[in-house]
Amino acid sequence: MTKIKIKKNDIVIVTTGNSKGTKGKVIKVFPKENRAMVEGANLVSKHSKPNAASPQGGITKQEAKIHISNLVMVDPKSGDATKVGRKMNEKSGKIIRYSKKSGEIIK
Repeated sequence: MTKIKIKKNDIVIVTTGNSKGTKGKVIKVFPKENRAMVEGANLVSKHSKPNAASPQGGITKQEAKIHISNLVMVDPKSGDATKVGRKMNEKSGKIIRYSKKSGEIIK
């Protein structure tokens, strides 16, 4: 199993599929499945029966999971697509993520 370099609240771009080119925030990551949910991307129609929460029922749009290989991080400096690197921080000794395009640290 490879290390997933995308985390919750990261801004990503969808590279393939119906939502190609969509920029959005990662809502949730599923590491065991190598998938993530992105805000406003890969929308599917969900049919729901009337219930107490929604007395009308009907069809609603909601996000579905996307494979990690179809997502690429956004460079915090330029806003373009970038690869993510990992390195040790000299001060704290923890692993930090950085943009390979600009060298900027990803928070």
